[in-house]
Amino acid sequence: MSAKDNHKQQQQRAVARMVAAAMSTPCSIKPLLVAIPLALGFALGIVATLSLMGSTASSALPGAALELFFPSPPVNVSTEVRRRQPPRPAQVHPQAAPAVSPPVAHAGIRRHAGPPPVQRRQAAPATGVSSPPSPPVVDAGSANKRAAMPVNVTTTNEGGERAVVDDDDRLMALAAAAPRTVRAAAGCAPKVAFLFLAKWDLPMAPLWERFFEGHRGLYSVYVHTGPAFNASAAAAPDSSSAFHRRHIPSKEVKWGHISMVEAERRLLAHALLDHSNARFILLSESHVPLFDFPTVYSYLINSTKVYMESYDELGGTGRGRYKRGMAPTIIPWQWRKGSQWFEMDRALAVDVVADDVYFPVFKKFCKRNCYADEHYLPTFLHIRHPEAAAGRTVTWVDWSHGGPHPSRFTRMEVTMDFLQWLRGGTTCEYNGRTTTVCFLFARKFLPNSLTRFLRFAPKVMGFG
Repeated sequence: MSAKDNHKQQQQRAVARMVAAAMSTPCSIKPLLVAIPLALGFALGIVATLSLMGSTASSALPGAALELFFPSPPVNVSTEVRRRQPPRPAQVHPQAAPAVSPPVAHAGIRRHAGPPPVQRRQAAPATGVSSPPSPPVVDAGSANKRAAMPVNVTTTNEGGERAVVDDDDRLMALAAAAPRTVRAAAGCAPKVAFLFLAKWDLPMAPLWERFFEGHRGLYSVYVHTGPAFNASAAAAPDSSSAFHRRHIPSKEVKWGHISMVEAERRLLAHALLDHSNARFILLSESHVPLFDFPTVYSYLINSTKVYMESYDELGGTGRGRYKRGMAPTIIPWQWRKGSQWFEMDRALAVDVVADDVYFPVFKKFCKRNCYADEHYLPTFLHIRHPEAAAGRTVTWVDWSHGGPHPSRFTRMEVTMDFLQWLRGGTTCEYNGRTTTVCFLFARKFLPNSLTRFLRFAPKVMGFG
């Protein structure tokens, strides 16, 4: 007997023993009678299938028969033909501004102790504020309509020469060549230039009109707004308005971008073309005056300092914004921070617009998480004129709530007590003497607070 036959008999005997063992177990006979034929049929089917597969062409792959019952894991081929999706852009969160005001040692201001002057509501202050109007549609074919284009400011120097400039490079060159000292016409007093840097319109303009009323010849006004808004704002029919045709050729400004500093330099340059302007104050559309014009004028014209913050702050919101590419022109320990709402004299203004050393470095390197409007002028002042700064600003803002922007104030938060506290709630140094007149202006006040200011101005601020 061959080994093959012997192996077959052994398998048959093993199957017989398995059947006998199954029959001897104490279970119901009916399920066994059904299961045994099924098992035998399944086994015979496997044998038959293997025989058929073995008889196929020799090109069949080894193990192909087993893959019918034990298939390999499927191969994911969809990734080979699926179009690659573009990467999702990373979400960049702006660097938060410091939660508190700069240290008192740098600001030069001592606040009087006491509870906060205003009980702030938790509701969002923007409720009830309408969005800015859309730019007007201008019919180019009508000769009776004003063209929708930036309105150039016409300034007159001491010789009566009119200067209208709308090119930044030429503008900066003319302003850099302007005299560093005031050259007012005979019999004329030096003027204070009010530089308004706004997004759209000036909702507080009626309050400012009352502030300027009766003092023509002692001030100049320059307004930089969104380029699309210039035409509608400059088309005010009232020629006696302090803002009549005072919009300069403007360009788009982005928050935290170098374009903010470019707009500030643009305002300074236009104001420098009037040689009778002695002091320059930067304001926003949410600024309000806290004193009457004679007080503000005397305070600025007679000051021996310029009012700009310039302090060294460690951490992510201070030196952490410094860019190493600025070296060696600007080194880390020269880096300074401060509020963008400056006040400066004519000599410093000329130096700022003539700067071809530090500003190009800021323009090239101060981009992401740098905020040039908070660092360019403070750094420039610290390097070039550290002795000129008073170490404080004349604009009051509330940073006590933290975040990248100061607190905003609505109509119901403007009270007489609050305004009195803003006017005299602090002490500081002015021309070597201690005074309680530290802040001449305040922000950020929403447009719906205008009626309150118009009501309280004659009683508290002395004008209107």
